[in-house]
Amino acid sequence: MAFLGALPARFRRERVLIVGCGDVGLRSARSLGGGPQGAGAGGRVRLFALTSTPERVAALRAAGITPLAGNLDDPASLRRLAGLATRVLHLAPPPGAGASDPRSLALARALARRARPLALVYGSTSGVYGDCGGAWVDEVRAVNPATPRARRRVAAEGVLRAWGLACRVPVSVLRIPGIYAPDREGGTPRERLLRATPVLRREDDVHTNHIHADDLARACVRALWRAPVQRVFNVCDDTELSMGDYFDLAADLYGLPRPERVSREQARERLSPMTLSFMGESRRLRNARLKRELGLRLRYATVAQGLHGA
Repeated sequence: MAFLGALPARFRRERVLIVGCGDVGLRSARSLGGGPQGAGAGGRVRLFALTSTPERVAALRAAGITPLAGNLDDPASLRRLAGLATRVLHLAPPPGAGASDPRSLALARALARRARPLALVYGSTSGVYGDCGGAWVDEVRAVNPATPRARRRVAAEGVLRAWGLACRVPVSVLRIPGIYAPDREGGTPRERLLRATPVLRREDDVHTNHIHADDLARACVRALWRAPVQRVFNVCDDTELSMGDYFDLAADLYGLPRPERVSREQARERLSPMTLSFMGESRRLRNARLKRELGLRLRYATVAQGLHGA
């Protein structure tokens, strides 16, 4: 806490900056509340969020967050971030095209201009592992991204971890699978089931992984205080399901018809490229490190628990 001790007394509260303060960012802010409950740090926390959308200012203020105007695509607008935060939660995605993530690079450069934060947590994707053929995957597995968006995430991870080493800032990376929650926009399979979107037949199916948005937010907060230096975490629940079985489970919970099962060839004819992309990779994430090192006890250990009553 040397950084905090060097500040005037009025600035010694922890100051958390959320970059990419959408649904998970707001849940993380609520989890922090007036102080980081369970995060391993006492005292109150002052919350900030970077936003490039004036229409979001009122909502951020209502959530107890101080909005800061800035745009990751405009590095000059990030100058005010230098020396501001003691901890940074970076949930902003890379651009939608290209092979790198200039947004994370711009953020890192801005944060390096003055006293550096005590920790940075980056929300990445489990897609960086690529197709693992249904194998169990822990954090020591080499990345093998197969899609442009996953390759951009690998680039972002590399930029931030290198910056952390160079600036002596602990950087932790959360590799996140499918996020769901009944109170999250598009956060349940209900709409897809109502559209009668087919799934793959069992012999063609893939394994899928999930995390409830509230558990993800709690993992973000814990990582801000508890993550070891330069650590990667798979942030997923304990569910072990194929994608088709996941939709069958949800259909049964909602009292809806189970989706049609089709071959992979039929799926290519009937589904969008984006939907197909999620059917091209199969892996089962291990979450032992999440529980052991961050001490996270999942409130929704399975999707059945998280979707119940949705």
